[in-house]
Amino acid sequence: MATDLVSTEPATGREIWHGQSGNVDKTVERARVAMRSWAREPLGRRIELMRRFANQVRKHSETFAELIARETGKPLWEARTEVEAVIGKVEISVTAYAERTGQKKLNSALQGTAALRHKPHGVMAVLGPYNFPAHLPNGHIIPALIAGNVVIFKPSEKTPAVGEFLTRCFHEAKVPEDVIQCIHGGVEVGQGLVEHWMVDGVLFTGSARAGIAINRKLATDPGKIVALEMGGNNPIVMLDTPKIEDAAATIIQSAFTTAGQRCTAARRLIVVDSMFDKIVPAVKEMAEKLIVDEPFADPQPFMGCVIDNGTADLLSESFVALMSRGGRPIMHMKRPDESLPFLSPSILDATDIHERPDIELFGPLLQVIRVPDFEEAIKEANNTRYGLSASLIGGQPEDFETFWSEIRAGIVNWNRPTNGASSAAPFGGVGLSGNHRPAAFYAADYCAYPVASNEMEQPRATIGVGLRNE
Repeated sequence: MATDLVSTEPATGREIWHGQSGNVDKTVERARVAMRSWAREPLGRRIELMRRFANQVRKHSETFAELIARETGKPLWEARTEVEAVIGKVEISVTAYAERTGQKKLNSALQGTAALRHKPHGVMAVLGPYNFPAHLPNGHIIPALIAGNVVIFKPSEKTPAVGEFLTRCFHEAKVPEDVIQCIHGGVEVGQGLVEHWMVDGVLFTGSARAGIAINRKLATDPGKIVALEMGGNNPIVMLDTPKIEDAAATIIQSAFTTAGQRCTAARRLIVVDSMFDKIVPAVKEMAEKLIVDEPFADPQPFMGCVIDNGTADLLSESFVALMSRGGRPIMHMKRPDESLPFLSPSILDATDIHERPDIELFGPLLQVIRVPDFEEAIKEANNTRYGLSASLIGGQPEDFETFWSEIRAGIVNWNRPTNGASSAAPFGGVGLSGNHRPAAFYAADYCAYPVASNEMEQPRATIGVGLRNE
């Protein structure tokens, strides 16, 4: 039975979209029928259609950006960069497919040929997040379609309008409607796709809790490809540097861009003793100047609201809980209007918290931890089950070599923010951050599987041993 769904603008509370949850069985059946014909389309034709899609997004870019800003609450400038990322994903994916899944032919025995080609998996379910409701699912969809898969895209139930708009751009580009379908719904629809026996792959971006549930559900189904990107409790380590203002700006960008709603956002600032009294006041001073406002405000804000009131409530409660366990507030989390999910950037000294909770607090909350030296800083940075992104600020080249070698993360930066990863590089983590299926440039790896062949135009074989003489 279909369920009525409503999406509201978090910055205003106004309704932006309404619809109904989809029928999983019917959607999968349509995808299954379309699968063979799409896989048999020449690669050049599939690429051409993806380029047409990019042109459609470019044509609607401002309308698309405004919709993203309205449904997520992020500033318009940031929504525009997301639309540009959607467009740019096409050419990056074309290059990645050629580089990561190329064809090879080698000489084989008896003047035959040994060949390597790649096949699509079939029907791929893409489960999208709300923080980048167009860019992140698109990072799965484009490589999957290029490889010859068909896609069923379930947007986050918090951003259905953006998901629907993204899918419409594919259809306007003449990608067949059954090749890329958008299905709406909550947890039950996502579970239905994950469990469906005719779905060949699940590509997920979201929380560790949901990702672990998917992994458990499919543990007895090894034939289904599963790619999980599940966020992080990311550290940014601060060593000696004369560039205090630049370091502070890098930390601010890491912790508070997108209101802290990035899987690569810095959750923990780990500072050596010698820098603590220099960097912490500088970060606080800069954070206090950040403009927090609705997406279309003038001047444009640095950050908007979090996704909804429930998330704002949870973050506010988490800040209080950390204080009750020994955290010392450096910059309190403030919520000007209890009816709307706007939160100020918040900073808390968590040094004296015994057994700090290893959780991803998905919002503008930065915990600061003071350590005596670099060795302890690395130990503290690795004190997490996650392993997505980490950054070192300051230090010398040999310090970064040590940091790179010893830190457990899939993205390791030096004097750069923890976020803002390049789509031309692999994107993924270890531990609770992923299952060794990095996305971005390496998405081609999980969208097709290699097939080895030994080939001859005519059969040619002899049996040289073990035959009786007649």
